[in-house]
Amino acid sequence: MPKKARKSRAQHAHVDYENGIVQPIFDSPNGGKADWHPLDEEIDRMRDKKYMKKIKPRSDGQKVLMESIENYNLSLAIGPAGTGKTYLAIAAAVEALEAGDVDKIVLSRPAMEAGESLGYLPGDMNEKMAPYLRPLYDALGDRLGGKKVRQYMEEDKIEIAPIGFMRGRTLNNAFVVIDEAQNCTYQQLKMILSRLGWHSTMVVTGDPDQSDLLDGMSGLDDISNRLDKLENVAVVRLQKTDIVRHPLVSEMLGVL
Repeated sequence: MPKKARKSRAQHAHVDYENGIVQPIFDSPNGGKADWHPLDEEIDRMRDKKYMKKIKPRSDGQKVLMESIENYNLSLAIGPAGTGKTYLAIAAAVEALEAGDVDKIVLSRPAMEAGESLGYLPGDMNEKMAPYLRPLYDALGDRLGGKKVRQYMEEDKIEIAPIGFMRGRTLNNAFVVIDEAQNCTYQQLKMILSRLGWHSTMVVTGDPDQSDLLDGMSGLDDISNRLDKLENVAVVRLQKTDIVRHPLVSEMLGVL
């Protein structure tokens, strides 16, 4: 159905100070060879799991978000942790890829350390970026299984990369999910939104109340308020009542 006109095995790093050697922060199943991949450890665990072809909304807000993703080329999902923003976006992306509606999935998020310093991480880009991008691997693995996700990544049907790798690109025939957008500046979000190409869908998710940037640096509130005025963009604001994690999450977020 065409879219309407738009509103159509981990461990701590070990340092051998005497010899100046830093051991990888991740245990690699293949002994640290160059082809290590963050999904290696998931493949055996998830091999026999049954996967739902369709998912159903668990709140009114989730229903609105799912309908917006289906009907708009650009949707912004704004709301607190636990409302399923990222999961629903990735589930929709997987469904579109499996149905042949798009050629690839592009998942991106900023490389922020959430108030901690991870220090120097050895290894190639996959190893360095895995701590930041792991939530995206988890959601993909839950929908497809680790083995299939790795196959799609090797075939370039799924790409996971930090925001900085998106500059200068045009993403055609793709389903693009920008996660943790509250950790992007205004200029970063402006750049990433302008990557949207022909026959593509983009979903931007974030919680303005959980930004790891300095006060005033996050551009998510400003961007969402400006785009909310456009008829062809959906801005979905999820509420505490849409949280589907443990009930304590909603209670705690109400006072924190």
